[in-house]
Amino acid sequence: MRTVTRRALEAIGRFNDAHPWDHNAHYHRWILRQLPARFGRALDVGSGSGDLARLLAGRAGAVDAVDADAAIVARARELTAPGAAVTFCVADAMTELPPGPYDVITCVATLHHLPFGGALRLLRRHLAPGGTLVVVGLAQAQTPGDHLLGAAAIPLNAALGWIRNKGRTAPRPPSMTAPTRQADMGFRAVVREARAVLPGARLRRRLFWRYTLVWRAD
Repeated sequence: MRTVTRRALEAIGRFNDAHPWDHNAHYHRWILRQLPARFGRALDVGSGSGDLARLLAGRAGAVDAVDADAAIVARARELTAPGAAVTFCVADAMTELPPGPYDVITCVATLHHLPFGGALRLLRRHLAPGGTLVVVGLAQAQTPGDHLLGAAAIPLNAALGWIRNKGRTAPRPPSMTAPTRQADMGFRAVVREARAVLPGARLRRRLFWRYTLVWRAD
């Protein structure tokens, strides 16, 4: 049985490698729905190849986009049209963020790279009164519910990979070339620590091994 399971997982992995798609970008439109139609300054932490930052620029007066990886920041600049209201910079999120305050802060697939509570406190300090923080994060699967949701995502993941790539094999998109790491914090701990720092934060498990957090400053 273990051999069959291992072979099945290896086959799924090969299929996904041949038909890749960005799970984080899947939530970009959802992120935009949490935000005002227009806002002043925005900060995208862990901006990667800049896909979300460019979407934010369609609504914001100015967007600061930071990432610790110099190669992916260079790629983001290449992909961004001249004159776009986005400034990309290489920065350590915990020590080198541009000065706020910001009306909107987004953070996608980045918090698990950082000290969780400290990062949330830092983002809170950079948020303007009335501003909105939106996080799409990764948590370690620990509970039966986590594993069930992860299992449900497997066939959907394969189906979307096939549909988005029109049945063809494809290279990894630029957004999937940034360094990654596994989450080591479970969702229950995420909720507990997040609400201690951000009272009233709304958190929810999501498909494709993600959770979301939305918090609006007083």
